[in-house]
Amino acid sequence: MNINLGKGGDVKIIPVFKNVENVENAEKLYKYLKDKELFKGNSGELFADIANKDNKVLLLGLGEKSKISTQSIRKAFFEAGKKLMELKIESIEISIPRLENIHYSDAVKSVVEGLLQSEYSFDKYLSDKKIIPSIKTINLDVIKDMEDESTASVKEIQNIIEGVFLARDLVNEPAIAMTPKNLAENAKEELENLGIKVEIYGRDDIEELGMEAFLAVSHGSSQEPQLIVMNYEGDPNSKEKLALVGKGLTFDSGGYCIKPPSSMDTMHSDMAGAASVIGAMKSIAKSGLKKNVVAIVAACENMVSGAAYKPGDIIGSMSGKTIEVLNTDAEGRLTLADALWYATNTLKVNKVIDVATLTGACIVALGNINTGAITNNESLMNDVKKAGEMAGEPIWQLPSNDEYKELIKGTFADLKNTGGRSAGTITAGLFLEEFVNHTPWLHLDIAGTSYLSSSNGYLPKGATGIPVKTLYYLVKEF
Repeated sequence: MNINLGKGGDVKIIPVFKNVENVENAEKLYKYLKDKELFKGNSGELFADIANKDNKVLLLGLGEKSKISTQSIRKAFFEAGKKLMELKIESIEISIPRLENIHYSDAVKSVVEGLLQSEYSFDKYLSDKKIIPSIKTINLDVIKDMEDESTASVKEIQNIIEGVFLARDLVNEPAIAMTPKNLAENAKEELENLGIKVEIYGRDDIEELGMEAFLAVSHGSSQEPQLIVMNYEGDPNSKEKLALVGKGLTFDSGGYCIKPPSSMDTMHSDMAGAASVIGAMKSIAKSGLKKNVVAIVAACENMVSGAAYKPGDIIGSMSGKTIEVLNTDAEGRLTLADALWYATNTLKVNKVIDVATLTGACIVALGNINTGAITNNESLMNDVKKAGEMAGEPIWQLPSNDEYKELIKGTFADLKNTGGRSAGTITAGLFLEEFVNHTPWLHLDIAGTSYLSSSNGYLPKGATGIPVKTLYYLVKEF
């Protein structure tokens, strides 16, 4: 899409609030549709009139004016984008009004994001493509004196969506094509030309670092594990640095605690945490944010073989803490344990966020609407929740009472890698807290939100790219 400021285009999109009396540029059409109750202006409702050669319009409902939000704008313009592709429209004009309670630049970003989201598809393995983008030019008619701010907003949301789409593409790739080594190569290819230093460590390097928990998970696979460290220095004069740690299981069979087939076919998505931090780093660097961020991914497969780790094993970790393996399908927390210790103890970052498809229990608790969160720092939690609100990616904080920590204390080792069925998302998060060395830390469990079995608004079936936008806004604003 080529996005310009100004007027012109084959079709004019006319935003309409629910049950308004008049609509500029389509008065007669709207009155007729309103009288016949054919169009009410509900959010995402559409009516196209493109027969008139001189006045082709698409009425787009925005819902009740008092309830409009950036999220409802995104969803409405996503529906408009799909309709425009169906009609094979190549150029459009959108007049963006000033809205109460929504900053103008946020409204511009939401409009553009909805249209951009409508063009996403992962169809590289399909002979017949399902989505064929048609819109070549978008002309935004913005209010006077908001041109510069609107231009900056358009560029920013384009950068953000590039990161979201990268994350989706990485997750949607099948495990045969997205091995740990391929994930590392993708990170290097996507990020190094943006000024991000990407370092990749193989098995010998990981062993030298003492990442025993990470290595234990990787032993069952013929694919070499990769520790991927991506360093962005947006503010060389600052000593402040945030770490984004993403779970990078490029395939999870469950190991000897093997998953049933119905739960295994989507396990190429178990690296969605890794994909989201890689996508966020791309958006951060493209926008040139004046912050320092390092992303860390411990990438491997969890497979079954004669070399694989087994239930009942006691393994070490980079921190020196020992772990009883009660369930080999609770593997992500083991890889993250070493990655978090590396971030906090070796790199000595000031704050750390980990992102992981960690527990099925989170899906049971929150479905695919909210991402679950555990933290040791309420200030950081507040910042992440605000960033999630800006992104349209809601986050729900789970409790972390000391009593839950008793459930992960080991009998023959310091810790055990599962606290049982009860409070599974909480105990998994608190297991990770044992490896952050008292650094301000927050864990995001994206098991339910990062991959969908059916589309939901502008979130497609398959990988969603959550929480790339949240991470971007966290770095930018907080």
